[in-house]
Amino acid sequence: MSQYVVSARKYRPQRFEEVVGQEQVTKTLKNALKSKQLAQSFLFCGPRGVGKTTCARILAKAINCENASEDMEPCNTCSSCASFNSNASFNIHELDAASNNSVDDMRSLTDQVRFAPQAGKYKVYIIDEVHMLSQAAFNAFLKTLEEPPPYAVFILATTEKHKIIPTILSRCQIFDFKRILVNDIVKHLQHICTQENIVSEEAGLHVIAQKADGALRDALSIFDKIASSSNGSISYANVIQNLNILDYEYFFKVTDQLLIEDSASVLLAFDDVVSKGFEGDTFILGLAEHFRNLLMSKEVATLPLLEVSDDIAERYKTQAQITQSSFLLNGLDIASKCDAGYKMARNKRLHVELALLKICFLNRLLEVAPSISMESKKKQPLATEQPPIESVQKVKEEVQPIHKTSSATPQTKEETSSVVQPDEPKQQKDPIKEATPPSSSGSLFSELNKALKDGQFNVDEVNELEEAIELNEELILKAWEELLEDDELPSNFVSHAKPLVPKLMDEQTIVLTVFSNVSKGFITQQGSNIKSHFREYFNRNDLQLKIDIEIDETVQEEDVEPTHPKELFEHMAKENPTLIDFQKRFDLDIDYDN
Repeated sequence: MSQYVVSARKYRPQRFEEVVGQEQVTKTLKNALKSKQLAQSFLFCGPRGVGKTTCARILAKAINCENASEDMEPCNTCSSCASFNSNASFNIHELDAASNNSVDDMRSLTDQVRFAPQAGKYKVYIIDEVHMLSQAAFNAFLKTLEEPPPYAVFILATTEKHKIIPTILSRCQIFDFKRILVNDIVKHLQHICTQENIVSEEAGLHVIAQKADGALRDALSIFDKIASSSNGSISYANVIQNLNILDYEYFFKVTDQLLIEDSASVLLAFDDVVSKGFEGDTFILGLAEHFRNLLMSKEVATLPLLEVSDDIAERYKTQAQITQSSFLLNGLDIASKCDAGYKMARNKRLHVELALLKICFLNRLLEVAPSISMESKKKQPLATEQPPIESVQKVKEEVQPIHKTSSATPQTKEETSSVVQPDEPKQQKDPIKEATPPSSSGSLFSELNKALKDGQFNVDEVNELEEAIELNEELILKAWEELLEDDELPSNFVSHAKPLVPKLMDEQTIVLTVFSNVSKGFITQQGSNIKSHFREYFNRNDLQLKIDIEIDETVQEEDVEPTHPKELFEHMAKENPTLIDFQKRFDLDIDYDN
């Protein structure tokens, strides 16, 4: 029985042309060898499993190769290459800095560098995970790296370049290795399947490549695991089952249910996902990725950004044709907010379910109004020139907010109907303008829904409609009375605020007239709470509502009955000034709350 060798070692590249996904690095190294402009120190940096150490080993072989090809590829047959492949080379030394990171290790390396190679031109030192060296070890290595002998070449490899001191970086020729693309990993896996006589599905290999996140070594480890569990056959179903990841089918099905507002099926599908052991954030992130892929599928130019197999890409293109971009963008926004707040949510399942329900009913807000016939367009030439915001403004004037309808007189049908053009028959009316006046008992949400069913609005227009509430003094007085009923307000504030009557100065300013400096102080202390209450009551945050507090000079303070201890003292001191000396002598506190 032969010894099993994992794919990451068995198919490790032995030539530059076999390195996967790092063409920019291998081309530069071969050109440097061909032009004999070889640096004495290199630094290979990048994520794990992208070929840093592999390229370092190939470069070390190519430097001393006796029969290098025209494009400077190592021959792997000469004595130098053969000795290196069998780990018996005296000119190529590999050092793991993770376990040899002390000053003594660097001093030992420095002593070895002093001796010239007995065979070949160069002595090559490969130091892996060089960022693990201690500060003292870096300093001990610095002098050798600064002025190495002409026959010494250093190749450093690291995954964390920022941990290397600048004096080392400035003496190295730096090569940045990138994450390997999904398609490149898939091609390499297909090549291995051909060599090993393994039957594979392209969709399954795509899932393995995506799971590897740009690391070829990780992809090969997953590949070996799937191949062992499936007896030499890699299918999409086996990959999904072994890696315990959500299938594309889930998200295609859920998206179809969201588009038809089948909220029950959406919640049941999510329950099925949770019952299989997946976390809610995994599902919501997968749905967001699905929406992103649908957006990419709407344009031919962005199709290469999908990174999926051809059959899955066709399914994305088909579903993208029946999905509006506005729905996908709003759905992405809801999904991203759900993911951001998932960790802080106490009921995580309800948090995700609420986000799914929001996405499910997005189409009601984005519903397209019935198209207008060509004849009506001709009879209403101004309708095509009218910007959308004007139509929204007309509906805002007709759909009264809940607070206003509770006190205002209901409008008649004639008042709420749109103005008909002189040359237009009365029976042809714009459906956008025929919003039914809300009843005093209806909610603002139901009123908005009525307006939405009769017209075409986007989410921003709905928000604007919801915020535009007209102020009047009757509603302001009602809001003021509700504020004073709050039991959490200080009693001294309530006693000074009850006699006051708020007035409407302009569209954005409410004025309170006070009768004493003491009252002014208490009102000012609660100014932020007053503003917040009015803003919430009238839903007018966007108007930057201000509450200016002024003193009415026509009202004399002595005419106001004192209620606060300080006011009582001032009132008594006017009749008996000796009380002031008495208060100062004994340092009495007159400003206190009962």
